[in-house]
Amino acid sequence: MLYYIFRFLERFDIPGSHIWHYISFRSLLALILSLIISAWFGERFIKFMKRRKISEVQREANIDPFGVQKKGVPTMGGIIILVSILVPVLLFGRMRNIYLILMIVTTIWLGFLGFLDDYIKIFRKNKDGLKGKYKIVGQLSIGLIVGLVLWASPDAKIHETVKTASTMVEPTTEISATSPTTEQPVAKSTTLKSEPVKSLKTTLPFIKNHNLDYSEVMGFMGKHKTAAGWVLFVLMTIIVVTAVSNGANLNDGMDGMCAGNSAIIGVALGIFAYVSSHIEYASYLDIMYIPGSQELVVFMCAFVGAMIGFLWYNAYPAQIFMGDTGSLMIGGIIGVCAVIIHKELMLPILCGIFFVESLSVMIQTGYFKYRKRKGERVRIFRAAPIHDNFRKLDSQLDPDSRYILKGWPQRQFHESKITVRFWITTIILAAITIITLKIR
Repeated sequence: MLYYIFRFLERFDIPGSHIWHYISFRSLLALILSLIISAWFGERFIKFMKRRKISEVQREANIDPFGVQKKGVPTMGGIIILVSILVPVLLFGRMRNIYLILMIVTTIWLGFLGFLDDYIKIFRKNKDGLKGKYKIVGQLSIGLIVGLVLWASPDAKIHETVKTASTMVEPTTEISATSPTTEQPVAKSTTLKSEPVKSLKTTLPFIKNHNLDYSEVMGFMGKHKTAAGWVLFVLMTIIVVTAVSNGANLNDGMDGMCAGNSAIIGVALGIFAYVSSHIEYASYLDIMYIPGSQELVVFMCAFVGAMIGFLWYNAYPAQIFMGDTGSLMIGGIIGVCAVIIHKELMLPILCGIFFVESLSVMIQTGYFKYRKRKGERVRIFRAAPIHDNFRKLDSQLDPDSRYILKGWPQRQFHESKITVRFWITTIILAAITIITLKIR
């Protein structure tokens, strides 16, 4: 909004109006404003929720082996995150950008889906919340919308190759007759880019030519391979958005865990979006050049600011929980951003914590059901998701069940220590993901 106002004022030579062209300026403003909003609005939101006694109904003291009472802590803190993201983006973003529009739609869609889940849990006193099938349908729908828009929109085009070439040109400086010198041709760098196209390529980590073309994967379809490639791309978008959204939801089990991990992931995605939108960096890194993706930097700065600001109240011991309103939305934002910048196949590394959390639940549940059919109660971990495995006490285990990894870990850890160590792991994974741009 303000971008267009200052572009108009620039016609009248208003001092300072030109700086709104700089993505760095608008991104930093979005970061600062999101921090301010989350701190200011967060405090008032918490007080409002406490007055109305709108709190988490499932948290009991025995969840934490160290006896910290969490029952009665307000929930639905995802509303703070949603507001802290949308206000800066609407103010500082270019609202005609198709990628920014998709991110806004994703934020609102999944935020509303999570809100319905929290609403049913709190006000309808139904601990299961929104039925799983409706939640999955909502996640699949936004993935389908994003995939179809990227397929159909004429603005969603990329340059698959960008190269910098050096040519020798004659010097243009005049030679003084009184000081004769011999001038040599000088090198001039020229950036060459391919034509903008609707591309089905995505980045593969650790591969020399580090691109996978979905249409080539569907090469067995012959002349229909391009159409089949787009179908595969849409399906992949649906899978990515749903998987990351669920992974973030499972990771939201300890104070500050999901918000901290998501902030780190957001920084990495912001870096990817920036280098993808900068033709010289794209050439240097030999990655796809995506015009317009610089607006994702504004969005991700607002996202990171909202996460850090939320940690002000959500860090241990939490004054508020984000609930599904926040966790479903956060995962969706990460998934959609990665798909837009063609980095979705790098998410298993970048979002390694989310991936392991989901995998631990699937392994635990699947193995327990398998052994139960044989009349045995056998579990692999002490608890799942995996972060709960590190704080579960022996006294809290099911005495009728056998645990394969009962002795791991040998002692339990405090919630804050587990959270920080998961943050550190995500920092390492983010660094590795960024390094893959040069390691092939």
